[in-house]
Amino acid sequence: MTVLETKVHRASERNAKIAFWLCLFVVGVLTSAIASDYLHPILALFFGAAIGVVVGGVAYVLVRIWPAIRLLWWWTPEILLASGALWGFVTLSRHTDLWLRLVVIGVVVGVPAAVPAIRSRIVAMAWCLIVRHRLRLCFAQFITANRAGSLPLIFWAVPTLVGERVWVLLRPGLSLTDLQARLDKIAVACWASTVTVERANDSNAAYVRIDVKRRDALVDTIASPLVDAVEPGTPTVQRVPARVPTALDLPDVPAAAAAAEGQPARLRSVPAQNGGRSAAASSTAAANDKGDDVDDWI
Repeated sequence: MTVLETKVHRASERNAKIAFWLCLFVVGVLTSAIASDYLHPILALFFGAAIGVVVGGVAYVLVRIWPAIRLLWWWTPEILLASGALWGFVTLSRHTDLWLRLVVIGVVVGVPAAVPAIRSRIVAMAWCLIVRHRLRLCFAQFITANRAGSLPLIFWAVPTLVGERVWVLLRPGLSLTDLQARLDKIAVACWASTVTVERANDSNAAYVRIDVKRRDALVDTIASPLVDAVEPGTPTVQRVPARVPTALDLPDVPAAAAAAEGQPARLRSVPAQNGGRSAAASSTAAANDKGDDVDDWI
């Protein structure tokens, strides 16, 4: 199994050499300039070169092993959990008998497995660890867009009601648009139903938030408490459903049917003209029972 790819080895080696010579030159010159006030210029030059070699060597080692450090960063939660479990088991074995050790292990393993709330929480945290590695696999396989092949920095992940939420810092060469164009592939790689990506910070476009959705929280049946508030002896009221008119066309309505109940006789006697609109037009020019002109009120 290839832990570090060939291009990563080559890139780290090239960057390590650059860091070595850069630190050697900068630190050597600065150290020689400072040491020349206390030593002979030739001795100060050799002293600065020696200090530059030491600092450059440290920079070379750090840059050279950076891929391994990044790999350890990816597996830090798993390494800590495995180390804690191993240390706890060894400590328990040294200070307890076999029967007490079996009881403690049974309680530690059995109680979370038997209590649904604890079990669901542990499963949610396990999915947070899994989704970080699945996202890293996505970036390594089909999302890496720069020539150096540097992967985005994946931060922590937290469980949500529908899945997990992960914060990621993108490297140069990637953008939010690139991720949004591959959401279907990311969902397949994360074993999820859908995936959404949006900016986590308005001032930094490289800092994004990825929401992995595995289930729908709005499909469960919730019991309403309003049913229990109704008394059992409350009489029911039978209601006749009203007929909802469909495909209503005003020109097809006859003038006699359009007259409202209790409307003045003069307004009801106006014949319909121009497709049923003359009754409404004539009402604006007609007077009411008191002799007032309706146009004064419109």
